[in-house]
Amino acid sequence: MRERSGAGLGLALLSALTFATSGTFARPLITGEWSAVAVVIARVGVAALVLAVPALLALRGRWPVLRRNGLTVVLFGLLGVAMAQACFFNAVRFLPVGVALLLEYLGIVLVVGWMWLVHGQRPRRLTVAGSLTALAGLALVLDLTGAGRLDPVGVLWGLGAGIGLAGYFVIAGRLDDDLPSVVMASGGMAVGALVLLLLGAVGALPLAAGTADVDFAGHRMSWLVPIAGLSLIAAVVAYLTGVAGTRLLGARLSSFVGLTEVMFAVLIAWLVLDELPTLIQLAGGVLIVGGVALVRVDELRSAPEAVPPTPAEPALSGER
Repeated sequence: MRERSGAGLGLALLSALTFATSGTFARPLITGEWSAVAVVIARVGVAALVLAVPALLALRGRWPVLRRNGLTVVLFGLLGVAMAQACFFNAVRFLPVGVALLLEYLGIVLVVGWMWLVHGQRPRRLTVAGSLTALAGLALVLDLTGAGRLDPVGVLWGLGAGIGLAGYFVIAGRLDDDLPSVVMASGGMAVGALVLLLLGAVGALPLAAGTADVDFAGHRMSWLVPIAGLSLIAAVVAYLTGVAGTRLLGARLSSFVGLTEVMFAVLIAWLVLDELPTLIQLAGGVLIVGGVALVRVDELRSAPEAVPPTPAEPALSGER
């Protein structure tokens, strides 16, 4: 059980790290000819195609498994991929990026509330303490001082991103054991890309792209370089490890580990873009790690006496 939890924690951290690269890869595109929605479509669309063959090989002709989980895959694509990313990029049109990120990560609180209200998973004191500590650290890392009055439209978009993020963790934590993670990731990203492409085609979301060279990490290079990074690192690796990690850890713990994405994003920007974190951001990173550690300890306290869940139930605190 401890080995399974350790593997899940490692996968979740790798997912957070690779997800954190998306902003660095996307910046040269968005500041150029690309709209944010077009960047997201390219990111998840290419990744879905890359994973299509491995997904078919992993499925091995077990089409009844895919049919049985078809609705889950669609919901994952709609909430965890399309809604989370589209709402976030629309939120940053009206709000500072830091405020939009904080609103999105309120989805983590929604995960705890969902598990409490729907599944009776009342959070213990240590989990509550960990959640408050991690969210406090998140606020420091994002450095929200002086944000000013918030645009209500942007707030609604940000909360929508939070719902999408909560859906990502909850759905990934309730997967059928027979459904391979690569099938879930590939199918979900394909659904997300198609939905966003449709919304862009009808004019509901801005859709623009170009083939001009971009400035990335201090060098002038082809637009294909950041697209490859977004698709292979920030999507293929990120979603695969994220889904696999959530299956092992459960929705609640994996959602808190996902908080480290913000800390990783700060560090990556420092290394690639030479943006040195402030002391406040570093202090926030310590709080995030501390909050995750508290939740981790709370999970391990109940693990030895836990009963493994059935495939229909999520592997969560107190159920393993």
